Order: sequence, then C-alpha cells, then structure tokens
Amino acid sequence: MDLGIAGLRVLVTAGAAGIGRGIVDAFVEEGARVFACDIDAEALASLPAEVGRSRTDVADRDAVGAMMAAAVDHLGGLDVLVNNAGIAGPTGRVEEIAPEEWDRCLTVCLTSQFNCARLAVAHLRESSNASIVNLSSAAGKFGFALRSPYAAAKWGVIGFTKSLAIELGEAGIRVNAILPGLVAGDRQRRVLEAKAQQQGTSFSEMESRAFSYVSVKDYVTARQLADQILLLCSPRGRTISGQAISIDGDTRMLS
Repeated sequence: MDLGIAGLRVLVTAGAAGIGRGIVDAFVEEGARVFACDIDAEALASLPAEVGRSRTDVADRDAVGAMMAAAVDHLGGLDVLVNNAGIAGPTGRVEEIAPEEWDRCLTVCLTSQFNCARLAVAHLRESSNASIVNLSSAAGKFGFALRSPYAAAKWGVIGFTKSLAIELGEAGIRVNAILPGLVAGDRQRRVLEAKAQQQGTSFSEMESRAFSYVSVKDYVTARQLADQILLLCSPRGRTISGQAISIDGDTRMLS
C-alpha cells in the first residue's frame, strides 16, 4: 500500500534504538525524510546515512531547542513529530521511591513531550499534512502497582495528547497517542525482571502472570507500532486525531 508519505519531514525522539529505531526505519523505507535524536551516541552512529541526527537529552530544554533548530534546518521544515523518548523509571512501593527518581521519570516520559511539542508547533502549522504522535503505554490506562512514576507519566501523556488535539485541530494538526502493551526487547525484560525481584518470584512466573491478562499472548514488535504511526501520519489518517490507540494484544490489566 502506498501511504503517500514520500518526502514527509519527520522528527523522532529517542530514534536510534528500540521502538524509536523501528519507527525511523519504517519512515525511511517509505521515502520520508527523517531526523532522529537520542542520548546514545553509538546508537546514533548506526543510523542510515540519510538520517539526520543529534545527541540530545530531551529532558534538557536548552538542548531540545538546539536539536529542534538542527532538525528543521536539516529537513527544510517539519511535518511530523514523534515523541517516543521515555524511560522505565524505578520499580518499588511509593514510599520506597526516591524523589529524584520520580522527577526524572516524569521529566523524560512526559515533560520532554512538552519540550518538543511547544517548539514544533510553529513549524507544523506550515505543513499541509501535520501530525504529532505521542508514545504512551498500556500503563496509561491501567493502574500499575510498583510502577507509579511510569504510570503517572503515561496517563499524563493521554491528557496532553487529547488537549493538544483540541487546541491544534483548527490548524490542521492531528495529535494521537500510541499505547503499546508488552513490547519485545531488553527494556521490557528489565521491567519484568525488576518486578520479579521486588515480588520474590522468577522472571518466567512474572512473564506468565503479565500475559495472563492479555488475549493475544505475544509480544508487540516495534514494527507493529511503526506501521500504525505511519498510517496516522499519512494522508489516509487525515481525520484521526485525539485518539489513544492501544496496540497491546487486548491487555485487560497490568500486574
């Protein structure tokens, strides 16, 4: 299917590895022009030569300003912002969580999206096919015991997304959120390992418990997430906005 996004100008945060790299690669395959930022210089170096890049901590507003300027200069404007950056945050009971760990998780998973969006909007207003896609999580619609900073941030992403969709709709800028479930990769494994340790059980038991609340008992892949994002950002998604779209195998709760 030709999505009609050749030449689309796309910025992906945390785009050098994991979900972000899957999103970058998918856009490149469809002929889009892509700029990625990440904190991992080695991972950035592995991106295709045609992808613009910046080593940036999206929690740092000054750094985001410089990155946005570099991205717009490289791309010649901006059509799409994918706010993908996030961290797992701490695992533990609320009384055990260090305040600085709470702050860092909220800053990277939620405030960074504000840091990028506030600077992107002026450029997106000049686009005839403008989109913002914010990465939330299944934790953005369920309670998540022992992971309160992450869940709080991902719920916040939904509110931010729906508010921006209303605010920017008249400008023709679509804003949606993607809510992945259990995603294949090292980060998901580390999360399950941390919860297993916290609860005094094995990784396999923790994994089985997590999948017991999922109808389709398989990990979501980065490519599945990327495919949905490409559709949202294409002309075929021109009336899809303000949505929190779950890609989670029908997850019913988080344990």
